[in-house]
This record gives sequence, structure tokens and C-alpha cells, in this order.
Amino acid sequence: MAAERTLSVSVIALPDTGVATMFGVLDVLNSFALMGIGGTDAPPPFHATIVGADAGPLMGVSGVPVPVAESVADIDETDIVIVPSIVLGPGGWKRDRYPELVAWARRMHAQGALLCSACSGIFLLAETGLFDGRDVTVHYDYAPHLQTAHPEVRIHPERALMVAGDRDELITSGASTTWHDLVLYLTGRFAGASVAQEAARVFALQWHQDGLAPYMVFTGRSGHGDAVVADAQDWLRTHYSVATPVEQMVVRSGLAERTFKRRFTEATGVSPLAYVQRIRVEEAKRRLERTEESVEAVGWHVGYEDAAFFRRLFKRVTGLTPAAYRKRYRVPLITTPE
Repeated sequence: MAAERTLSVSVIALPDTGVATMFGVLDVLNSFALMGIGGTDAPPPFHATIVGADAGPLMGVSGVPVPVAESVADIDETDIVIVPSIVLGPGGWKRDRYPELVAWARRMHAQGALLCSACSGIFLLAETGLFDGRDVTVHYDYAPHLQTAHPEVRIHPERALMVAGDRDELITSGASTTWHDLVLYLTGRFAGASVAQEAARVFALQWHQDGLAPYMVFTGRSGHGDAVVADAQDWLRTHYSVATPVEQMVVRSGLAERTFKRRFTEATGVSPLAYVQRIRVEEAKRRLERTEESVEAVGWHVGYEDAAFFRRLFKRVTGLTPAAYRKRYRVPLITTPE
């Protein structure tokens, strides 16, 4: 399969834009002909341009100037709209700052364009209302902010890529370098699987096929205002490996077991048992990354005498076995040749 024509891609630049994702997307989508990807007979599948509220230089949040080629006011049609990563400040995303960009994206969608976000770019696109009731992904650290700003959107931060919409035209990618997944998906969709595979090989791009669950760090919800539950959480930070942590938390609370479990779940969003399991898995991840301990020893240190149960639990939470997690995420020892 080859692209029948070159598709126009409009990459939206904002003052909040992180340029690494933006330029990465541009480099790949505009380099097919230059790198000889897909052969020389067919037209290149994409032509990507930086667009924004105004044409001209724009200073990105990282201090790198971004050359905005066209104002959206001058663009009547495009095939694909991409909003790259946005850097959120401590206060989170502030809505209604870019109404002209939101209106333009909505209008392009009505004319048939795909709307795509890389990581936190979904914050801008969500203001179109087109993602209400749809499944999306975003960087796991930004998921609570997105839920607050757009409670109608269904968020799956553990997913690397989500495709939604009546015609698969609403596409979101998750944390950091999952823009790889986005450009590979677009390449495979419009230029074919073999061209996507060639692009992945040339640029060393990768699909995050295991999702983002292994990257996610569980910290437990705080600031809920329940002092009894907060005390239990604080105690659990250093006593997660005891034999019966839930029973001991109940005793410490002075509450009836059913009452404690209900209040804990309401305050933290997860049951006491699930909370203990997530805390234990987080400590296991750190040990797998930083020590030479066997998987059995890691499981024992975090509170599991049954190594088989520990392996099953770890994979259910992270999507990887403990051994696979260690292989992928342990910092390699770099040595120089003699």
C-alpha cells in the first residue's frame, strides 16, 4: 500500500509547547522522501507544517524559538491536525486561552480532518468537546489534571495510543516518547505496514506494545481530609511488608472493619488490599531496578512468601513479569573497551 497523495499535516504550536515532541514529529513525517523510506516512485505520505494563532517566531516554553509557518486563520483545509506535548505549570491547564485554535480544530474536524494529540496536547483538543464520552490517553502524571478539566473524557493513562471517533479520527498518544506510536500509526494507516516498519528501523522508533503501566508510579491519593485514613497510609509506607497489613490498619484505626474499609476506599479510590498490593509492587520495582536480588528475594522483601503469586500480581499491575521488568528498566552498566 502506498499513499495516493501527500496528506497535509498541521502541527499546532503554542507558547506552552515542548519542542522535543514537536520537532520529532516533524522530522519523521517530513523525511520519507529525504531518507528514501517507502521508495521513490510514490509521493511522500505527509507534508507537515507548524501552524499557530499567528505566523512568525514563537518562543516555546523551553526557551527554544519555534518558526510558525502559517496562521490557522489562513488555512481552510488540512488532513491531519496534531497538537504536540504541552508543559503544564503547577496550576495545571487553564482553559479558554486559545479560542481561535480550538474553533479552527473543530472546523477542520467537521471537514474530515483527523485530530491527534501527542501526550498533553489533548488538553487543547479536549476543549473542542469532540472528545467528550470518548476514550483518550495522556501522560500519567497529567491524568488527574485532565480529569479535573474535562470530566466527560474517559482517560486511560496506562495506554500508549488510543483511537476513537466514529471514523477513527480522534487519536491520542500517552507519555513522552509515545509520539513514536502516533507517527508509526499514521504511517501504517496511510502508507502501509511495510513503510511503517521501514520508518521504525531508520529512526529507531518503537511501539510501546506493553503500554505505559510499567512506567506509572503509584503514590496513593492524599489530601482527602480523612485523618484516620491518612494515618493508615503513613503507617503503611514503612510497614507494607508485614504479614497482615490490612488487619493491622483496622486495629490501629479503632473502627469496625467494614467502616474502615469503606472510608479507606472512599478516601483513596482503591480498597485497602489493592492499596497494599500497589505499594508493595512499587517497592519491588525499585529493587528490581537497583539490586541484584532474585525475584523470589524481592517478593519476600515486599511481603510475599509465595513467589508464584508475587509474579502473577506484578504482571497484573505492570503488564510485565518481574524478570522482564528488570531487563527493560534497569539502568545498564556502561563499560568502555580495554
